[in-house]
Amino acid sequence: MTRLTRRSTLQAGAAVLSSSLIRNARADESGTLTVALSNNPVTCDPINMSSHDTEILSQTIWENLVEYDIEGNLKPQLAKALPEISADALVYTFELRDDVLFQDGTPMTSEDVKYSIEYTIDPANKASRGPIFNRLSHVETDGAHRLHVHLKEPFSPWTAFLTKFMGVWPKGSREKFGNDYFRATPKDVGTGPGIFEEWKPNDYVSFRRNPHYWQKGLPHWDRLVVKVVPEDATRVAFLLSGQADIIGAPPPREFSRLKSRKGIQGQAVPTFGGWTVLFQNPTRPPFDDLEFRKCIQHAVDRKTIAEKIYFGLVEPSGIPAPASSWWYDKEADDMTAYNLDLAKAHLAKSRYPNGTEFDLDLNAEPYLLDAKDAAVFLQAELAKLNIKVNLRMASFPIVQAHIMGGDYQAGLANFMSPGEATYFLMASFTANSFMSKASGNTVDPEVVAALKIAFAENDRAKLKPVYANLMKHMAETSYFTWIGYFAAANLWRDRVKNFKPSRGLTINVHDVSLS
Repeated sequence: MTRLTRRSTLQAGAAVLSSSLIRNARADESGTLTVALSNNPVTCDPINMSSHDTEILSQTIWENLVEYDIEGNLKPQLAKALPEISADALVYTFELRDDVLFQDGTPMTSEDVKYSIEYTIDPANKASRGPIFNRLSHVETDGAHRLHVHLKEPFSPWTAFLTKFMGVWPKGSREKFGNDYFRATPKDVGTGPGIFEEWKPNDYVSFRRNPHYWQKGLPHWDRLVVKVVPEDATRVAFLLSGQADIIGAPPPREFSRLKSRKGIQGQAVPTFGGWTVLFQNPTRPPFDDLEFRKCIQHAVDRKTIAEKIYFGLVEPSGIPAPASSWWYDKEADDMTAYNLDLAKAHLAKSRYPNGTEFDLDLNAEPYLLDAKDAAVFLQAELAKLNIKVNLRMASFPIVQAHIMGGDYQAGLANFMSPGEATYFLMASFTANSFMSKASGNTVDPEVVAALKIAFAENDRAKLKPVYANLMKHMAETSYFTWIGYFAAANLWRDRVKNFKPSRGLTINVHDVSLS
């Protein structure tokens, strides 16, 4: 990991620019859809997916019983309808479509779904996303196209997580092909619209049209190329020159100007799961001091960050709830408001009344949004309190590994969840979950108790006061400092038809056609 200086930033940008200019010679074919991402993928496997925008790979190959569409609505996918749920909320019954084929032309049955779910939840298989589904028990098949998913305890959010973190593959395929096959060369093992073709590391991943796809007539493209273009200016240049049809993570400063440029379209839509967060390790100084954490919470000018740095592509919020969500609580958010006098008062009561310093890790390349300008702004703001922030820049996999492994003091990161109320809290503050180490394995009894109620209840009116109390508790404990929630924003060329940014953020190209 390197210190963030002007020289290191320019050197990193130059290196990225050089690698980004490598392009696939076939990417300008009329039937080829080219998408440029800011983030370099490390896997195609949904159960081990490490970043949200690269889920375009897994979601092109694999599908699920249900999915969230681009408007954020849960709808059937491989199932004919949403599940029937037993009165005790422990059994979910699905009727499967009978016209789904795997990419090699073999029919999908309930045995394949049972195998896929039970493989994911088996701890022996070490799926990084497996703990998300650890409340699932087993699956019973009931004929070729009907199955019952049994839960150990009520856990209503699990269907919301399927699109992002699970898939359906042929029975026995994991043992037949091995984990590396699913990670890097997963050909013919999905039901999705694109068949894996080629992965050239640090350059692109390509797919060809699935001729057996069950949604007749789709996809409209013959080939999909997902290019890795980390540098903002180069990604924009790819779009303007026609080397990319769609780009992710458009630079906020340029977004408004570019979306009205001739030949280009753009749109941003709110997400319910896109956090911009100052992660803080509550087991390491200075963040093991509650008063110091409260100082930081009140020293963050979220409004300025949202408006002046992210140009409206971030909705400010100091709690784990976007202001436009149903579980948002204004009183709780007000408890985190920017107030330098209050920040100074908390600092005076901490173990560091005269200030201190800490290291802040952040990504060298943009992931969903570029964190570097916000980090420099935070550095300047905290200097007013005699708190020195040492900015440390590294590649996304390194920063993520440090934060998720608990090997950090603080990290400024963008994090995307499936966009429902429980995920981030469950992942961070319950035992043996996906992000447990990021919070120093903090298991908060109040969070656990509130989530237990939420998992067993679907009535929002009854849940609203539960979340109001929970949000106030999160403001009081200040484990992390939430900054806000970012929008899903994309830019694309006029030749791209039937495309819209997804509220779930992952670029969805299932319905896209090219003119």
